[in-house]
Amino acid sequence: MEIKTFKPRKLEIPVSEIEQASFCRLDDNLRSKTLEEEFKSGVKWQKVPLRYLKMKPDVIDSEIVKMKSMIGDKLFILGHHYQREEVIKFADTTGDSFKLSVEAAKEKNSEYIVFCGVHFMAETADILTAPNQKVILPNMAAGCSMADMASEEDVYDAWEYVEQYSNDFVPITYMNSTASIKSLCGKNGGMVCTSSNAKEAFEQYLPLGKKIFFFPDQHLGRNTALSLGVKKEEVKLWNPFKKNGGLSIEELNETKVLVWQGHCSVHTRFNVDQIEEAKIKGAKVIVHPECTNDVVSRADYVGSTEYIIDVINDSESGSKWGVGTEINLVKRLASQNPDKEIFCLDPIVCPCATMYRIHPAYLLWVLDGIAAGLVINQVEVENEKKINSKIALDRMLNLPK
Repeated sequence: MEIKTFKPRKLEIPVSEIEQASFCRLDDNLRSKTLEEEFKSGVKWQKVPLRYLKMKPDVIDSEIVKMKSMIGDKLFILGHHYQREEVIKFADTTGDSFKLSVEAAKEKNSEYIVFCGVHFMAETADILTAPNQKVILPNMAAGCSMADMASEEDVYDAWEYVEQYSNDFVPITYMNSTASIKSLCGKNGGMVCTSSNAKEAFEQYLPLGKKIFFFPDQHLGRNTALSLGVKKEEVKLWNPFKKNGGLSIEELNETKVLVWQGHCSVHTRFNVDQIEEAKIKGAKVIVHPECTNDVVSRADYVGSTEYIIDVINDSESGSKWGVGTEINLVKRLASQNPDKEIFCLDPIVCPCATMYRIHPAYLLWVLDGIAAGLVINQVEVENEKKINSKIALDRMLNLPK
């Protein structure tokens, strides 16, 4: 049998990663400007008809309300927690990626599912909804830098390389990945997971003596493995820019959890110094498991977006919290809990640059289209990928609660 090697690609940083700092600022004023002003940020925006560029926020708001009323029950809007306030207020339901995937699967009556999130989320909604339902992403430029770090070609080549040396590996992908990667997992006995259920996903395989190849977030993969008692030396990094992932056959054989070299551009901004400063102020620290392991190890609480919300909402009045997650959610938590002191660990305000591209004007644009009988920005996953992705997603949805 011919032994294949994994040939590294040319080192290319995803454009979405380079653009992440475009919306960073020292003040915390995240109120939306006109789309014309937002276009000056220098990032990639989807083109829209000129009339939406100069529309004032109050005009956009009133028009969205009118369009929602006109379309009625045929419309269902999903809003991710990281969306800007001016968008998420129009959502029929809000949540993290896991909660919204469940909501998408349950929604049977609406003809149009408008997903105020990023592209992989809209793909997931298309996979889980009925054939007669149309999933719409308001701005097709709203991607995900983490998902972009794991290209279909690289991941498929890496899986083929690893599989020839061991039949014990099972692929698990984080929700923050393309339908292509989810499809690979479904086809090869693996599943999808979120930060809410990564431990439960790993526990389906590790006790059986299986090894895990985890895509695309190295930090969630590493943190989950270590929390389940996997030794640090048994967690290896697959570097797609190095031959054979940068690993020898011996290292591959010693591995229990292999993690892809990807990361979240928002959560890797948090560091131990920020945690120490927050603790000096008397704050408890809660972070997302997409943070680096040294940050997770030093935090008081670690969990998914929904977990962070629940812990802070249920905490005592007068408590103080330093939070390591996306700024729009942190500001919303502070607004909803005025009896508590809640602040972001990072003093530089950096919203998720891809989530931030869902501007209210884009939401209005696609709603205007629906009202006129025109479907703008429909997200459709090709049938074979949809079938295998759904297998992987169903395995996740059937995990023990």
